[in-house]
Amino acid sequence: MRIRIFTAGGTFDKEYDPISQRLVVKPTRVPKLLERGWCKVDFVITPLMSMDSLDMVDKDRQIISENCKKAVEDRIIVTHGTDTMYKTAALVASQVKNKTIIFTGALVPYEFKNSDSSFNLGAALAFVQTLPHGVYIAMNGKCYAWNKVKKNLETGFFEEMD
Repeated sequence: MRIRIFTAGGTFDKEYDPISQRLVVKPTRVPKLLERGWCKVDFVITPLMSMDSLDMVDKDRQIISENCKKAVEDRIIVTHGTDTMYKTAALVASQVKNKTIIFTGALVPYEFKNSDSSFNLGAALAFVQTLPHGVYIAMNGKCYAWNKVKKNLETGFFEEMD
């Protein structure tokens, strides 16, 4: 089973820029994460964009959805910024059927010591291989149906909705 991994940026791929003194999105860190984790899963990585999800517009979300639809693989992971991940997941769920699609991201950039990026990517790899077709959000060891989760803006963590 081959897994397609689409990258879209977000905190997953942010790095501190000493000149601007801000976090900026850089080219994806996913290959490094998979290599560092000794990943033996058959995968293909396709970078789609490198941007903060707060800067995404509907056109960007449509690019992600179209790529999910066109992918020959029926097991897909999308790395995405956590702030608007739910918007993209909703669009993909409305347009793509008969595939298992896991959205994941990070609350702390890969480059930082306490990053959750490798854990979240590893969990997404496990979830995408075992869950039935549908669209999901996987963060911090948990996986939720895309329409049953929200990001708690006070804690930064994802929670199941009532």
